[in-house]
Amino acid sequence: MPLVPLIKKVKALPSNKITVLIVPENTSNVKELKFSRAFIAIVLSSILCSLVGIAFILKDYTTLRRTLPSRQALSREVTSQQAQIQVFAKKIHDLNEEMTALRDLEKKIRIIANVKEQAENDAFFGVGGTMPLDLDSMPSLGQEHNTLIRDMHADVDYLDEAFAVEKKAFEHLHAYLHDQRSLLASTPAIRPTTGWISSGFGYRLSPFTGQREFHKGLDIATSEGTHVIAPADGIVTFVGNKGGLGKVLVMDHEHGIVTRYGHLKKWLIRPGERVKRGDKIALVGNTGRSTGPHLHYEVQLNGIPVNPASYILN
Repeated sequence: MPLVPLIKKVKALPSNKITVLIVPENTSNVKELKFSRAFIAIVLSSILCSLVGIAFILKDYTTLRRTLPSRQALSREVTSQQAQIQVFAKKIHDLNEEMTALRDLEKKIRIIANVKEQAENDAFFGVGGTMPLDLDSMPSLGQEHNTLIRDMHADVDYLDEAFAVEKKAFEHLHAYLHDQRSLLASTPAIRPTTGWISSGFGYRLSPFTGQREFHKGLDIATSEGTHVIAPADGIVTFVGNKGGLGKVLVMDHEHGIVTRYGHLKKWLIRPGERVKRGDKIALVGNTGRSTGPHLHYEVQLNGIPVNPASYILN
C-alpha cells in the first residue's frame, strides 16, 4: 500500500521559524521541514496575488466573450459604411462627368444659335476644372478615411455651385431661344394668298388719278373668294371698313410687326382671336376703291410700312 503523506503535527518554535513534521503511517522516517515566518508570508502573499490576478483575468475573459458579438457587428457595420462611401464617391465622380457633358452641350447649342456665352459662366468653369476625386488612385479607406470624406464634401460643394451656374446659363439660353422662336413664328414669312403681284411696294402712278403716289403694300390679283391665310402667328385687332381699302382686317404679330389686308369680301375671324401661321382668316374681294378682285397686303414694322416682299420666303 503506497504511503500517503500526512501532516500529523505542526510544532511552533520560540524562534521566527516554523517546523513542519511529516510522519508516514508506519511512523518511520519522520521528516522535519523548517520555514521562516517571512518565507511563509511571502508564499501566502504570492498565492493570494496569483488568485486575485486569475480572478481579474477570468472576469476580463468573460466580458470579452460577452462583447465579442457586438464587436463583430460593429466591424461588419464599418465595412458596410466603407462600401457605401465608395459607392457615393463613384456617384459623385459620375455626376461630375455628366455636368461636364452638359456644359459641352450648352456650348454647342450656343455656337449653333450664335448666342454669346455669359462671362461668369466661363470664369467659373475655368477655375473649377474637373473634380479632384480620382477613383483609380483613391487611397485605402482604412488609412485615409477622413481625407476622403473631406474631399467628398468639397466635391459636393463644387457640384452644387456648378449646377447653380449651369442652371442659370440654360435658363438664359432657353429665354433667348424662346424669344427667337416667338420672333420667327411672328414674322410674316409666307404669301397671304395665291395669285400674282399686280402692283408692288413703293411709288407708282395711281390707276385712278394717274398721279404719282406711294403704295404702302402689295396688290395680289386673284379670283374673288380665294382664301387669305395668316402669314405668321398673331392676334386679330380690327375688322371693319376703311375708306378706299373697303373691308379690312388688321393683325398684330408682336415684336412691333403688324399686317393689314384690304379689299376683302368676308372676314372669317373676329377681333381678339389668335391665329397660327397658315390659318384661314378671310376671303379675297373687290370692296372699296378697286379695279378688280385682289388683296391689298401691308406689313408695318414699328408703325412704318415696309416692303412685304422682303418677308415672303415661299
